[in-house]
Amino acid sequence: MTSLFSIVLAAILGLLAVASAIGFILQRRATEPGSVATVQNLNARIRSWWVMVAVFGGAILLGDTAVVILFAFLSFMALREFWTLTPSRRGDHLALFLSFFVVLPLHYVLLGTLWYGLFAIFIPVYAFLILPAVATLTGDVKEFLARTARVQWGLMLTVYSISHAPALLMLETGTPPALLLVYLVIVVQLSDVFQYVWGKLLGKHRFSPNISPSKTLEGLIGGGASAILVGTMLYRLTPFSPLQAAAVSTVIVVAGFFGGFVLSAIKRDLNAKDWGYVIEGHGGVLDRLDSITFAAPLFFHIIRYWFTM
Repeated sequence: MTSLFSIVLAAILGLLAVASAIGFILQRRATEPGSVATVQNLNARIRSWWVMVAVFGGAILLGDTAVVILFAFLSFMALREFWTLTPSRRGDHLALFLSFFVVLPLHYVLLGTLWYGLFAIFIPVYAFLILPAVATLTGDVKEFLARTARVQWGLMLTVYSISHAPALLMLETGTPPALLLVYLVIVVQLSDVFQYVWGKLLGKHRFSPNISPSKTLEGLIGGGASAILVGTMLYRLTPFSPLQAAAVSTVIVVAGFFGGFVLSAIKRDLNAKDWGYVIEGHGGVLDRLDSITFAAPLFFHIIRYWFTM
């Protein structure tokens, strides 16, 4: 695993170095206010990518426990961002406290101890039943159904769905499990990057201005195809054949797109542009992980049902 991961990490760092050099040149040449702002945003994104790659790569090198802790922290931050923008009432406070400080850590403990059976049902069964029951004890029935749905949906997106990325460490496929996680993250994140690049270069036709004004049809097609190509080329990180890698990376790209699209729809409903401001140039943690929310569970179950030993 170390050898393959080192090669992939070196390639990513090389790409970031090239991107940083291009960003530096563009910044020196940009003169128009519009182009200056675009280049500044690009360079901010590149700086953030350096930090994200360092943190993620460091966690992979430190081992499974570090990866689980990292994703538990990311889930906590994403859930915090979700509830920072989402309206709540006093009657929700106990359920929210339990979500942050009982359900989330216990869910990741189940993951860290490889207790798959309870990990798979803890949130969608037990948390879904217990949290609304607890909320009724406050006696606050105003918009109870909508409030309960927000509590449950927030947990599903930011904790349950995202946790399926580090849950890949549970799987025995003959391939080092950490490489499966690396593969998922690379394909998902490159799909977002390529969509951004293709959209800036060739984008003319808006895909859905009401939900995501910046997404274009050209960006989606070009970005998705580019990410699928990369996913196919990286088949050696997985138990897949090249053809299987192409098919699975297509599922990842499509699921990742809809993850981002659904989270964008929720943001528009909440009259917000970004989930937060933690990551320079990208917004919040949930802005960076929105694609993972849909892609990770599908990728996990595809591997578990068809590729485990």
